[in-house]
Amino acid sequence: MGTQTDAIVVGGGLAGLVAATEAAEAGLKVVILEQESEANLGGQAFWSLGGLFMVDTPEQRRFGIKDSFDLAWADWRGAAGFDRDEDHWPQKWARAYVEFAAGEKREWLRSMGHRIFPVVGWAERGGIDASSHGNSVPRFHITWGTGPGTVEVFENRARAMADEGKITFKFRHQVDDLIIEAGACVGVKGSILAEDNADRGKPTNRDVVGDFEMRAPAVIVCSGGIGGNLDLVRQSWPERLGKPPSSMIKGVPAHVDGRMIGISEGAGANTINKDRMWHYVEGVRNWDPIWPDHAIRILPGPSSMWFDATGKRMVEPNYPGYDSLGSLEAIMKTGYDYTWFITTQSIIKKEFALSGSEQNPDLTGKNWKMVAGRAFGPKATGPVEAFKEHGEDFVVADTLPELIAKMNGVAGTDLLDVEQVQRQIEDRDRQLDNKFTKDQQIMGIRTFRNYLGDKLIRTAKPHKILDPKHGPLIGVRLNILTRKTLGGLETDLGGRCFRQEENRGAQVMPGLYAAGEVSGFGGGGYHGYRALEGTFLGGCIFSGRQAGRAAAGDVK
Repeated sequence: MGTQTDAIVVGGGLAGLVAATEAAEAGLKVVILEQESEANLGGQAFWSLGGLFMVDTPEQRRFGIKDSFDLAWADWRGAAGFDRDEDHWPQKWARAYVEFAAGEKREWLRSMGHRIFPVVGWAERGGIDASSHGNSVPRFHITWGTGPGTVEVFENRARAMADEGKITFKFRHQVDDLIIEAGACVGVKGSILAEDNADRGKPTNRDVVGDFEMRAPAVIVCSGGIGGNLDLVRQSWPERLGKPPSSMIKGVPAHVDGRMIGISEGAGANTINKDRMWHYVEGVRNWDPIWPDHAIRILPGPSSMWFDATGKRMVEPNYPGYDSLGSLEAIMKTGYDYTWFITTQSIIKKEFALSGSEQNPDLTGKNWKMVAGRAFGPKATGPVEAFKEHGEDFVVADTLPELIAKMNGVAGTDLLDVEQVQRQIEDRDRQLDNKFTKDQQIMGIRTFRNYLGDKLIRTAKPHKILDPKHGPLIGVRLNILTRKTLGGLETDLGGRCFRQEENRGAQVMPGLYAAGEVSGFGGGGYHGYRALEGTFLGGCIFSGRQAGRAAAGDVK
Protein backbone atom coordinates (compact mmCIF):
# COMPACT_ATOMS: atom_id res chain seq x y z
CA MET A 1 0.00 0.00 0.00
CA GLY A 2 1.21 3.48 -0.81
CA THR A 3 0.87 6.69 1.11
CA GLN A 4 -2.74 7.65 1.85
CA THR A 5 -4.24 11.12 1.56
CA ASP A 6 -7.67 12.62 0.82
CA ALA A 7 -6.99 14.00 -2.66
CA ILE A 8 -4.19 13.84 -5.22
CA VAL A 9 -3.75 16.59 -7.79
CA VAL A 10 -1.65 15.59 -10.80
CA GLY A 11 0.03 18.72 -12.09
CA GLY A 12 1.10 21.96 -10.44
CA GLY A 13 -0.11 24.35 -13.13
CA LEU A 14 -2.84 26.92 -12.62
CA ALA A 15 -5.71 24.41 -12.77
CA GLY A 16 -3.91 22.16 -10.30
CA LEU A 17 -3.26 24.99 -7.86
CA VAL A 18 -6.90 26.08 -8.01
CA ALA A 19 -8.22 22.53 -7.60
CA ALA A 20 -5.88 21.84 -4.70
CA THR A 21 -6.66 25.03 -2.82
CA GLU A 22 -10.41 24.63 -3.28
CA ALA A 23 -10.30 21.03 -2.04
CA ALA A 24 -8.08 21.98 0.89
CA GLU A 25 -10.31 24.95 1.75
CA ALA A 26 -13.16 22.44 2.04
CA GLY A 27 -11.18 20.35 4.53
CA LEU A 28 -9.30 17.74 2.47
CA LYS A 29 -5.65 16.84 2.87
CA VAL A 30 -4.21 17.35 -0.63
CA VAL A 31 -0.98 16.24 -2.30
CA ILE A 32 0.16 17.97 -5.51
CA LEU A 33 2.33 15.74 -7.70
CA GLU A 34 4.39 17.65 -10.27
CA GLN A 35 6.89 16.00 -12.64
CA GLU A 36 8.88 19.23 -13.05
CA SER A 37 10.88 21.11 -10.45
CA GLU A 38 9.55 23.69 -8.05
CA ALA A 39 10.78 26.40 -10.43
CA ASN A 40 7.97 25.43 -12.81
CA LEU A 41 5.10 25.81 -10.34
CA GLY A 42 2.22 27.50 -12.15
CA GLY A 43 2.93 25.78 -15.46
CA GLN A 44 2.08 27.47 -18.73
CA ALA A 45 0.02 30.15 -17.02
CA PHE A 46 3.23 31.77 -15.79
CA TRP A 47 4.31 32.48 -19.36
CA SER A 48 0.99 33.97 -20.43
CA LEU A 49 -0.10 37.57 -20.87
CA GLY A 50 -2.62 36.96 -18.11
CA GLY A 51 -5.72 37.70 -20.18
CA LEU A 52 -9.11 36.82 -18.70
CA PHE A 53 -12.50 36.79 -20.44
CA MET A 54 -14.92 38.79 -18.29
CA VAL A 55 -18.34 40.23 -18.98
CA ASP A 56 -19.95 43.53 -17.93
CA THR A 57 -17.13 44.67 -15.68
CA PRO A 58 -16.38 48.10 -14.22
CA GLU A 59 -13.37 48.25 -16.57
CA GLN A 60 -15.64 47.81 -19.57
CA ARG A 61 -18.23 50.26 -18.35
CA ARG A 62 -15.58 52.99 -17.83
CA PHE A 63 -14.88 52.79 -21.57
CA GLY A 64 -18.55 52.90 -22.49
CA ILE A 65 -18.69 49.21 -23.41
CA LYS A 66 -22.16 47.72 -23.05
CA ASP A 67 -21.78 44.02 -22.40
CA SER A 68 -24.10 41.39 -20.96
CA PHE A 69 -24.43 37.67 -20.39
CA ASP A 70 -26.82 37.41 -23.35
CA LEU A 71 -24.37 39.08 -25.74
CA ALA A 72 -21.41 37.07 -24.45
CA TRP A 73 -23.32 33.78 -24.63
CA ALA A 74 -24.42 34.55 -28.20
CA ASP A 75 -20.79 35.28 -29.11
CA TRP A 76 -19.63 32.06 -27.43
CA ARG A 77 -22.17 29.93 -29.29
CA GLY A 78 -21.27 31.59 -32.58
CA ALA A 79 -17.58 30.90 -31.98
CA ALA A 80 -17.98 27.37 -30.63
CA GLY A 81 -20.18 25.98 -33.38
CA PHE A 82 -21.23 23.02 -31.23
CA ASP A 83 -22.46 20.33 -33.64
CA ARG A 84 -21.74 16.89 -32.13
CA ASP A 85 -23.49 14.51 -29.77
CA GLU A 86 -20.29 14.67 -27.69
CA ASP A 87 -20.88 18.38 -27.16
CA HIS A 88 -23.56 17.74 -24.51
CA TRP A 89 -21.28 18.36 -21.52
CA PRO A 90 -19.03 20.91 -23.24
CA GLN A 91 -22.11 23.08 -23.90
CA LYS A 92 -23.13 22.85 -20.26
CA TRP A 93 -19.61 23.85 -19.25
CA ALA A 94 -19.58 26.73 -21.72
CA ARG A 95 -22.80 28.23 -20.40
CA ALA A 96 -21.68 27.77 -16.78
CA TYR A 97 -18.38 29.49 -17.57
CA VAL A 98 -20.00 32.48 -19.27
CA GLU A 99 -22.30 32.81 -16.25
CA PHE A 100 -19.19 32.75 -14.03
CA ALA A 101 -17.44 35.35 -16.22
CA ALA A 102 -20.52 37.59 -16.09
CA GLY A 103 -21.04 36.97 -12.39
CA GLU A 104 -18.69 36.34 -9.49
CA LYS A 105 -15.42 35.76 -11.37
CA ARG A 106 -13.99 39.26 -11.05
CA GLU A 107 -14.92 39.82 -7.42
CA TRP A 108 -13.90 36.31 -6.37
CA LEU A 109 -10.44 36.83 -7.84
CA ARG A 110 -10.26 40.35 -6.47
CA SER A 111 -10.99 39.08 -2.97
CA MET A 112 -7.74 37.09 -3.20
CA GLY A 113 -5.66 40.05 -4.36
CA HIS A 114 -6.01 39.79 -8.15
CA ARG A 115 -6.01 43.12 -10.02
CA ILE A 116 -6.74 44.10 -13.63
CA PHE A 117 -5.02 46.49 -16.04
CA PRO A 118 -7.63 49.20 -16.71
CA VAL A 119 -7.62 49.09 -20.54
CA VAL A 120 -9.72 46.17 -21.82
CA GLY A 121 -8.33 44.44 -24.92
CA TRP A 122 -10.32 43.39 -27.98
CA ALA A 123 -9.22 39.93 -29.09
CA GLU A 124 -10.73 37.69 -31.79
CA ARG A 125 -12.78 40.45 -33.44
CA GLY A 126 -14.52 38.09 -35.86
CA GLY A 127 -15.34 39.97 -39.02
CA ILE A 128 -18.19 38.09 -40.75
CA ASP A 129 -21.55 38.68 -39.08
CA ALA A 130 -23.23 38.97 -35.69
CA SER A 131 -24.01 35.26 -35.42
CA SER A 132 -20.55 33.92 -36.25
CA HIS A 133 -17.18 33.85 -34.51
CA GLY A 134 -15.80 36.79 -32.59
CA ASN A 135 -16.16 39.11 -29.63
CA SER A 136 -18.77 41.79 -30.30
CA VAL A 137 -17.07 44.01 -27.71
CA PRO A 138 -13.69 44.15 -25.92
CA ARG A 139 -13.56 41.53 -23.12
CA PHE A 140 -9.85 40.69 -22.75
CA HIS A 141 -8.95 41.77 -19.21
CA ILE A 142 -5.18 41.67 -18.69
CA THR A 143 -3.99 40.78 -15.20
CA TRP A 144 -1.88 43.50 -13.61
CA GLY A 145 1.25 41.40 -13.33
CA THR A 146 0.34 39.23 -16.38
CA GLY A 147 0.64 35.45 -16.03
CA PRO A 148 2.85 35.54 -12.92
CA GLY A 149 0.31 37.85 -11.28
CA THR A 150 -2.44 35.31 -11.96
CA VAL A 151 -0.37 32.37 -10.72
CA GLU A 152 0.72 34.32 -7.64
CA VAL A 153 -2.85 34.52 -6.35
CA PHE A 154 -3.18 30.75 -6.12
CA GLU A 155 0.46 29.92 -5.43
CA ASN A 156 0.42 32.15 -2.36
CA ARG A 157 -2.82 30.54 -1.27
CA ALA A 158 -1.38 27.03 -1.79
CA ARG A 159 1.86 27.80 0.02
CA ALA A 160 -0.02 29.21 2.98
CA MET A 161 -2.06 26.01 3.11
CA ALA A 162 1.16 23.99 2.85
CA ASP A 163 2.45 25.82 5.93
CA GLU A 164 -0.75 24.78 7.69
CA GLY A 165 -0.31 21.13 6.66
CA LYS A 166 -3.34 21.11 4.35
CA ILE A 167 -1.36 20.79 1.09
CA THR A 168 1.84 18.87 0.37
CA PHE A 169 3.97 19.55 -2.71
CA LYS A 170 5.89 16.66 -4.26
CA PHE A 171 8.03 17.84 -7.16
CA ARG A 172 9.82 15.56 -9.64
CA HIS A 173 7.06 12.99 -9.12
CA GLN A 174 5.95 11.72 -12.53
CA VAL A 175 2.67 9.82 -12.62
CA ASP A 176 2.92 6.77 -14.88
CA ASP A 177 -0.37 5.02 -14.11
CA LEU A 178 -3.72 5.40 -12.38
CA ILE A 179 -4.72 2.71 -9.92
CA ILE A 180 -8.16 1.34 -10.77
CA GLU A 181 -9.91 -1.06 -8.40
CA ALA A 182 -13.50 -2.25 -8.74
CA GLY A 183 -14.03 0.33 -11.48
CA ALA A 184 -12.92 3.26 -9.33
CA CYS A 185 -9.74 5.32 -9.36
CA VAL A 186 -8.10 4.93 -5.96
CA GLY A 187 -4.63 6.35 -6.52
CA VAL A 188 -1.57 6.69 -8.72
CA LYS A 189 1.80 5.05 -9.36
CA GLY A 190 4.83 6.70 -10.78
CA SER A 191 8.51 7.48 -11.00
CA ILE A 192 10.61 9.80 -8.86
CA LEU A 193 12.86 11.79 -11.17
CA ALA A 194 16.33 13.04 -10.35
CA GLU A 195 16.62 16.59 -9.10
CA ASP A 196 17.14 19.17 -11.81
CA ASN A 197 18.04 22.81 -11.30
CA ALA A 198 17.17 23.97 -14.80
CA ASP A 199 15.50 27.35 -15.02
CA ARG A 200 11.74 27.57 -15.45
CA GLY A 201 10.67 26.34 -18.87
CA LYS A 202 13.99 24.69 -19.72
CA PRO A 203 13.94 20.93 -20.49
CA THR A 204 14.66 18.73 -17.47
CA ASN A 205 16.06 15.24 -17.16
CA ARG A 206 13.94 12.10 -17.07
CA ASP A 207 16.37 10.06 -14.97
CA VAL A 208 14.40 7.76 -12.67
CA VAL A 209 15.81 7.43 -9.16
CA GLY A 210 12.88 5.70 -7.48
CA ASP A 211 9.19 4.95 -7.64
CA PHE A 212 6.12 5.76 -5.59
CA GLU A 213 2.53 4.76 -5.02
CA MET A 214 -0.06 7.05 -3.48
CA ARG A 215 -3.71 6.39 -2.75
CA ALA A 216 -6.66 8.72 -2.31
CA PRO A 217 -10.43 8.61 -2.86
CA ALA A 218 -10.05 11.55 -5.28
CA VAL A 219 -7.48 11.95 -8.07
CA ILE A 220 -7.70 15.21 -10.04
CA VAL A 221 -5.77 15.23 -13.31
CA CYS A 222 -4.57 18.75 -14.21
CA SER A 223 -1.64 17.92 -16.48
CA GLY A 224 -2.18 20.21 -19.47
CA GLY A 225 -2.42 19.54 -23.18
CA ILE A 226 -0.30 18.38 -26.11
CA GLY A 227 1.16 21.61 -27.55
CA GLY A 228 4.77 20.66 -26.79
CA ASN A 229 4.43 17.30 -28.58
CA LEU A 230 4.44 17.95 -32.33
CA ASP A 231 3.86 14.27 -33.13
CA LEU A 232 0.61 14.29 -31.13
CA VAL A 233 -0.42 17.61 -32.67
CA ARG A 234 0.01 16.18 -36.17
CA GLN A 235 -1.69 12.94 -35.18
CA SER A 236 -4.75 14.87 -33.99
CA TRP A 237 -4.72 17.44 -36.82
CA PRO A 238 -8.22 17.70 -38.38
CA GLU A 239 -8.83 17.40 -42.11
CA ARG A 240 -10.88 20.62 -42.04
CA LEU A 241 -7.66 22.56 -41.40
CA GLY A 242 -5.86 20.96 -44.33
CA LYS A 243 -2.59 19.08 -44.26
CA PRO A 244 -0.60 19.45 -41.01
CA PRO A 245 2.15 22.05 -41.32
CA SER A 246 5.54 20.61 -42.18
CA SER A 247 7.09 23.25 -39.94
CA MET A 248 5.72 24.37 -36.59
CA ILE A 249 7.22 26.14 -33.62
CA LYS A 250 6.19 25.69 -29.99
CA GLY A 251 4.34 28.18 -27.84
CA VAL A 252 4.69 25.92 -24.78
CA PRO A 253 7.58 24.08 -23.06
CA ALA A 254 8.52 20.53 -24.04
CA HIS A 255 6.95 19.02 -20.89
CA VAL A 256 3.48 19.91 -22.23
CA ASP A 257 3.44 16.48 -23.82
CA GLY A 258 -0.05 15.01 -23.32
CA ARG A 259 1.21 12.00 -21.32
CA MET A 260 -1.62 12.02 -18.81
CA ILE A 261 -4.27 12.07 -21.51
CA GLY A 262 -3.00 8.73 -22.78
CA ILE A 263 -2.53 7.37 -19.25
CA SER A 264 -6.09 8.35 -18.32
CA GLU A 265 -7.44 6.77 -21.49
CA GLY A 266 -5.50 3.62 -20.72
CA ALA A 267 -7.19 3.52 -17.31
CA GLY A 268 -10.64 3.70 -18.93
CA ALA A 269 -11.44 7.42 -18.97
CA ASN A 270 -13.24 8.80 -22.02
CA THR A 271 -11.78 11.49 -24.28
CA ILE A 272 -13.67 13.51 -26.87
CA ASN A 273 -13.00 16.19 -29.50
CA LYS A 274 -9.33 15.33 -29.96
CA ASP A 275 -9.38 17.01 -33.36
CA ARG A 276 -10.21 20.40 -31.87
CA MET A 277 -7.16 22.52 -31.22
CA TRP A 278 -6.07 26.14 -31.08
CA HIS A 279 -2.87 27.18 -32.78
CA TYR A 280 -1.78 30.65 -33.78
CA VAL A 281 -0.57 31.87 -37.14
CA GLU A 282 1.51 34.87 -35.99
CA GLY A 283 4.41 32.93 -34.49
CA VAL A 284 8.01 34.15 -34.64
CA ARG A 285 11.09 32.29 -33.50
CA ASN A 286 12.37 33.54 -30.18
CA TRP A 287 15.84 35.01 -30.73
CA ASP A 288 16.59 34.25 -27.06
CA PRO A 289 14.83 30.89 -26.56
CA ILE A 290 13.97 29.23 -23.26
CA TRP A 291 12.70 25.88 -24.57
CA PRO A 292 13.34 24.04 -27.88
CA ASP A 293 11.65 25.67 -30.91
CA HIS A 294 10.48 28.44 -28.59
CA ALA A 295 7.85 30.53 -30.34
CA ILE A 296 6.47 33.93 -29.45
CA ARG A 297 3.13 35.06 -30.78
CA ILE A 298 2.68 38.55 -32.11
CA LEU A 299 -0.57 39.92 -30.71
CA PRO A 300 -1.36 42.16 -33.65
CA GLY A 301 -3.43 45.25 -33.94
CA PRO A 302 -5.53 45.50 -37.12
CA SER A 303 -3.35 47.61 -39.44
CA SER A 304 -0.48 45.51 -40.85
CA MET A 305 -0.94 44.26 -44.40
CA TRP A 306 -1.00 40.47 -44.45
CA PHE A 307 0.30 38.47 -47.42
CA ASP A 308 0.54 34.76 -48.11
CA ALA A 309 3.88 33.16 -48.97
CA THR A 310 3.46 34.03 -52.65
CA GLY A 311 2.75 37.71 -52.05
CA LYS A 312 -1.04 37.71 -52.39
CA ARG A 313 -2.91 39.79 -49.85
CA MET A 314 -5.01 37.78 -47.40
CA VAL A 315 -8.71 38.36 -48.03
CA GLU A 316 -11.43 39.25 -45.57
CA PRO A 317 -12.04 38.29 -42.83
CA ASN A 318 -8.42 37.17 -42.54
CA TYR A 319 -6.99 40.36 -41.14
CA PRO A 320 -4.71 40.63 -38.09
CA GLY A 321 -6.55 39.84 -34.86
CA TYR A 322 -9.87 38.82 -36.41
CA ASP A 323 -10.11 35.00 -36.47
CA SER A 324 -7.09 32.89 -35.53
CA LEU A 325 -8.45 29.50 -36.56
CA GLY A 326 -10.16 30.79 -39.69
CA SER A 327 -6.88 32.32 -40.77
CA LEU A 328 -5.06 29.05 -40.04
CA GLU A 329 -7.47 27.20 -42.32
CA ALA A 330 -7.02 29.80 -45.07
CA ILE A 331 -3.23 29.68 -44.80
CA MET A 332 -3.05 25.90 -45.04
CA LYS A 333 -5.07 26.07 -48.28
CA THR A 334 -2.28 28.13 -49.87
CA GLY A 335 0.07 25.15 -49.79
CA TYR A 336 2.53 26.95 -47.55
CA ASP A 337 2.80 27.07 -43.76
CA TYR A 338 3.96 30.66 -43.34
CA THR A 339 2.78 34.16 -44.24
CA TRP A 340 4.08 37.73 -44.05
CA PHE A 341 3.19 41.00 -42.42
CA ILE A 342 4.35 44.13 -44.20
CA THR A 343 4.08 47.01 -41.80
CA THR A 344 5.62 50.28 -40.66
CA GLN A 345 7.40 51.58 -37.61
CA SER A 346 4.31 53.62 -36.71
CA ILE A 347 2.21 50.45 -36.73
CA ILE A 348 4.52 48.17 -34.76
CA LYS A 349 5.13 50.95 -32.26
CA LYS A 350 1.48 51.05 -31.33
CA GLU A 351 0.08 47.68 -32.40
CA PHE A 352 2.70 44.99 -31.88
CA ALA A 353 2.45 43.25 -28.53
CA LEU A 354 4.17 39.94 -27.87
CA SER A 355 2.67 37.01 -26.02
CA GLY A 356 4.33 36.02 -22.81
CA SER A 357 4.91 37.55 -19.43
CA GLU A 358 8.65 37.86 -20.13
CA GLN A 359 7.91 39.90 -23.27
CA ASN A 360 5.89 42.50 -21.35
CA PRO A 361 8.12 43.70 -18.53
CA ASP A 362 5.98 46.80 -17.96
CA LEU A 363 2.77 44.89 -17.28
CA THR A 364 4.51 41.97 -15.58
CA GLY A 365 6.56 44.29 -13.40
CA LYS A 366 3.57 46.53 -12.69
CA ASN A 367 5.52 49.56 -13.91
CA TRP A 368 3.23 52.44 -14.89
CA LYS A 369 6.08 54.55 -16.24
CA MET A 370 7.02 51.81 -18.70
CA VAL A 371 3.36 51.30 -19.63
CA ALA A 372 3.11 54.97 -20.54
CA GLY A 373 5.90 54.40 -23.05
CA ARG A 374 3.51 52.33 -25.15
CA ALA A 375 1.58 55.48 -25.99
CA PHE A 376 4.45 57.94 -26.43
CA GLY A 377 7.74 58.07 -28.30
CA PRO A 378 8.91 56.75 -31.67
CA LYS A 379 9.82 53.21 -30.63
CA ALA A 380 7.90 50.08 -29.82
CA THR A 381 8.35 48.33 -26.48
CA GLY A 382 11.86 47.12 -25.71
CA PRO A 383 11.08 43.44 -26.44
CA VAL A 384 9.48 44.29 -29.80
CA GLU A 385 12.46 46.42 -30.79
CA ALA A 386 14.75 43.56 -29.75
CA PHE A 387 12.89 41.17 -32.03
CA LYS A 388 13.07 43.73 -34.84
CA GLU A 389 16.84 43.87 -34.40
CA HIS A 390 17.67 40.25 -33.60
CA GLY A 391 14.73 38.08 -34.70
CA GLU A 392 15.39 35.89 -37.72
CA ASP A 393 11.81 36.43 -38.93
CA PHE A 394 12.12 40.24 -39.02
CA VAL A 395 13.59 42.39 -41.82
CA VAL A 396 13.79 46.19 -42.02
CA ALA A 397 14.33 48.46 -45.03
CA ASP A 398 13.71 52.01 -46.23
CA THR A 399 12.32 50.98 -49.63
CA LEU A 400 9.95 48.26 -50.75
CA PRO A 401 12.34 46.66 -53.29
CA GLU A 402 14.99 46.37 -50.59
CA LEU A 403 12.44 44.94 -48.16
CA ILE A 404 11.16 42.31 -50.62
CA ALA A 405 14.72 41.23 -51.41
CA LYS A 406 15.37 40.70 -47.70
CA MET A 407 12.07 38.85 -47.22
CA ASN A 408 12.92 36.47 -50.07
CA GLY A 409 16.31 35.98 -48.44
CA VAL A 410 14.69 34.96 -45.16
CA ALA A 411 12.38 32.49 -46.92
CA GLY A 412 15.13 31.18 -49.20
CA THR A 413 12.86 31.64 -52.23
CA ASP A 414 11.97 34.18 -54.91
CA LEU A 415 8.21 33.84 -54.39
CA LEU A 416 7.66 37.50 -53.58
CA ASP A 417 7.52 39.78 -56.62
CA VAL A 418 8.13 43.48 -55.99
CA GLU A 419 5.69 44.74 -58.61
CA GLN A 420 2.87 42.48 -57.43
CA VAL A 421 3.29 43.44 -53.77
CA GLN A 422 3.75 47.13 -54.56
CA ARG A 423 0.57 47.23 -56.64
CA GLN A 424 -1.48 45.81 -53.78
CA ILE A 425 0.01 48.20 -51.23
CA GLU A 426 -0.53 51.21 -53.51
CA ASP A 427 -4.14 50.15 -54.14
CA ARG A 428 -4.68 50.00 -50.39
CA ASP A 429 -2.90 53.32 -49.77
CA ARG A 430 -5.09 55.17 -52.29
CA GLN A 431 -8.12 54.28 -50.19
CA LEU A 432 -6.87 56.64 -47.49
CA ASP A 433 -7.32 59.74 -49.67
CA ASN A 434 -10.98 59.89 -48.54
CA LYS A 435 -12.88 59.37 -45.32
CA PHE A 436 -14.85 56.61 -47.03
CA THR A 437 -13.43 53.43 -48.53
CA LYS A 438 -14.24 50.06 -50.06
CA ASP A 439 -11.29 48.39 -48.32
CA GLN A 440 -12.71 46.19 -45.55
CA GLN A 441 -9.53 46.29 -43.49
CA ILE A 442 -9.46 50.09 -43.45
CA MET A 443 -13.14 50.10 -42.48
CA GLY A 444 -12.24 47.87 -39.56
CA ILE A 445 -9.35 50.06 -38.45
CA ARG A 446 -11.62 53.10 -38.33
CA THR A 447 -14.28 51.16 -36.42
CA PHE A 448 -11.80 49.89 -33.85
CA ARG A 449 -10.47 53.39 -33.22
CA ASN A 450 -13.98 54.34 -32.12
CA TYR A 451 -13.10 52.36 -28.99
CA LEU A 452 -10.93 54.61 -26.82
CA GLY A 453 -8.80 51.73 -25.54
CA ASP A 454 -7.78 50.80 -29.08
CA LYS A 455 -7.23 54.41 -30.06
CA LEU A 456 -4.94 54.99 -27.08
CA ILE A 457 -2.64 51.98 -27.21
CA ARG A 458 -3.65 49.33 -29.75
CA THR A 459 -4.57 50.82 -33.15
CA ALA A 460 -2.35 53.19 -35.11
CA LYS A 461 -3.80 56.20 -36.88
CA PRO A 462 -4.54 55.13 -40.47
CA HIS A 463 -1.68 56.05 -42.80
CA LYS A 464 -0.16 54.96 -46.08
CA ILE A 465 2.19 52.01 -45.76
CA LEU A 466 4.59 53.57 -48.29
CA ASP A 467 4.66 56.97 -46.60
CA PRO A 468 8.33 57.41 -45.55
CA LYS A 469 7.28 59.54 -42.57
CA HIS A 470 5.97 56.33 -40.97
CA GLY A 471 8.99 54.19 -41.89
CA PRO A 472 11.07 52.25 -41.97
CA LEU A 473 9.22 49.38 -43.63
CA ILE A 474 9.21 46.09 -41.73
CA GLY A 475 8.56 42.58 -43.00
CA VAL A 476 7.75 39.78 -40.55
CA ARG A 477 7.57 36.10 -41.46
CA LEU A 478 4.74 34.49 -39.50
CA ASN A 479 4.90 30.80 -38.62
CA ILE A 480 2.39 28.31 -37.19
CA LEU A 481 2.72 28.24 -33.42
CA THR A 482 1.29 25.35 -31.36
CA ARG A 483 -0.58 26.29 -28.22
CA LYS A 484 -3.84 24.85 -26.84
CA THR A 485 -5.75 21.58 -26.79
CA LEU A 486 -9.50 22.21 -27.12
CA GLY A 487 -10.62 18.60 -26.60
CA GLY A 488 -9.80 16.16 -23.82
CA LEU A 489 -11.16 14.13 -20.95
CA GLU A 490 -14.94 14.25 -20.87
CA THR A 491 -16.34 15.37 -17.51
CA ASP A 492 -19.56 16.43 -15.87
CA LEU A 493 -19.89 19.88 -14.31
CA GLY A 494 -18.01 18.70 -11.24
CA GLY A 495 -15.01 17.60 -13.29
CA ARG A 496 -15.87 13.92 -12.77
CA CYS A 497 -14.47 11.82 -15.62
CA PHE A 498 -16.73 9.56 -17.65
CA ARG A 499 -15.96 5.95 -18.49
CA GLN A 500 -15.34 4.68 -21.99
CA GLU A 501 -18.68 3.02 -22.68
CA GLU A 502 -20.91 2.46 -25.69
CA ASN A 503 -23.60 4.52 -23.98
CA ARG A 504 -21.44 7.65 -23.92
CA GLY A 505 -21.50 9.64 -20.73
CA ALA A 506 -23.80 7.22 -18.91
CA GLN A 507 -21.54 6.67 -15.93
CA VAL A 508 -18.70 8.51 -14.27
CA MET A 509 -15.59 6.75 -13.01
CA PRO A 510 -15.63 7.17 -9.22
CA GLY A 511 -12.57 8.90 -7.84
CA LEU A 512 -11.27 10.39 -11.12
CA TYR A 513 -11.58 14.10 -11.94
CA ALA A 514 -10.00 16.40 -14.52
CA ALA A 515 -9.54 20.14 -14.88
CA GLY A 516 -7.77 22.59 -17.14
CA GLU A 517 -6.46 21.89 -20.61
CA VAL A 518 -6.43 18.12 -20.12
CA SER A 519 -10.25 18.33 -20.11
CA GLY A 520 -10.43 20.83 -22.96
CA PHE A 521 -10.74 23.43 -20.15
CA GLY A 522 -14.02 21.83 -19.12
CA GLY A 523 -16.20 18.90 -20.11
CA GLY A 524 -13.93 17.74 -22.91
CA GLY A 525 -14.06 20.90 -24.99
CA TYR A 526 -16.04 23.87 -23.72
CA HIS A 527 -14.64 26.12 -26.45
CA GLY A 528 -16.09 24.04 -29.27
CA TYR A 529 -14.13 24.78 -32.42
CA ARG A 530 -12.93 28.28 -31.58
CA ALA A 531 -11.98 30.40 -28.59
CA LEU A 532 -12.83 33.99 -27.75
CA GLU A 533 -9.50 34.43 -25.89
CA GLY A 534 -9.01 35.08 -22.21
CA THR A 535 -10.74 31.72 -21.87
CA PHE A 536 -7.65 29.58 -21.35
CA LEU A 537 -6.52 30.90 -17.97
CA GLY A 538 -10.15 31.48 -17.09
CA GLY A 539 -10.96 27.89 -18.03
CA CYS A 540 -8.16 26.59 -15.81
CA ILE A 541 -9.46 28.67 -12.92
CA PHE A 542 -13.11 27.72 -13.37
CA SER A 543 -12.61 24.01 -14.06
CA GLY A 544 -10.07 23.73 -11.25
CA ARG A 545 -12.54 25.35 -8.87
CA GLN A 546 -15.35 23.04 -9.99
CA ALA A 547 -13.25 19.88 -9.70
CA GLY A 548 -11.74 20.81 -6.34
CA ARG A 549 -15.11 21.59 -4.82
CA ALA A 550 -16.78 18.50 -6.30
CA ALA A 551 -14.00 16.20 -5.08
CA ALA A 552 -14.29 17.67 -1.59
CA GLY A 553 -18.04 17.17 -1.58
CA ASP A 554 -17.74 13.58 -2.80
CA VAL A 555 -14.99 12.60 -0.34
CA LYS A 556 -16.59 14.22 2.70
